Amino acid sequence: MTEINSAEINQYLTFTLAGELFALDIAAVREVLDNAVITRIPRTVEFLRGIINLRGNAVTVVDLRRKFGLGRTEMTENTCIIIVEVVIDGEAIVLGAMADSVHEVYDIDPAGIEAAPSMGTVVEPAYIKGMAKHENSFIVIIDTEKLFSLEELSAVSGVGRAA
Repeated sequence: MTEINSAEINQYLTFTLAGELFALDIAAVREVLDNAVITRIPRTVEFLRGIINLRGNAVTVVDLRRKFGLGRTEMTENTCIIIVEVVIDGEAIVLGAMADSVHEVYDIDPAGIEAAPSMGTVVEPAYIKGMAKHENSFIVIIDTEKLFSLEELSAVSGVGRAA
C-alpha cells in the first residue's frame, strides 16, 4: 500500500462560469454566500458589481464573468459569492467573487495539474494556475495572486474602505 503525503494533495473549490468548470485553491476561500444584497458603487470598473455587508465589513464583489470577458453574471437561485482572501505585498484583501454556481471541493494531486495552454482557453492564460482533468473535461484552476493587478487591488481595497 502506498502512503500519500497530505502535503502533496491540494484541495480546490470548483464552480462554474458560463458553463465552464473553474477552481480556486481552498486555502484562499473563506466562505460561500448564497444570497447577499449587492450595493452598486458608481463610477467603478465594469467587473466590480458593488459591495456587500459581511458581518459589518464592506466587501467588494467582483463579477468573474465580466473580468474574464464572458458577459455579465445573471442572478439566479444558484448564483453564489465566493469570499476569497488575496495577499499582495503582505496585505490581505478580502473580495467576493460571483460564480454561476458552486460545486464541491476536489483533492487534486499537483502531479495531475498541467500547465495552462498558451491559447484556446476561456480566460486569459495569465490568470490560469493550471488545468486538471476531471472525468471527461478539464477544471481551469485560477491563480488568485495573478487575477488582479496591484492597481486593481488598490482600487478595490479603496472601494471597500470608502464604504
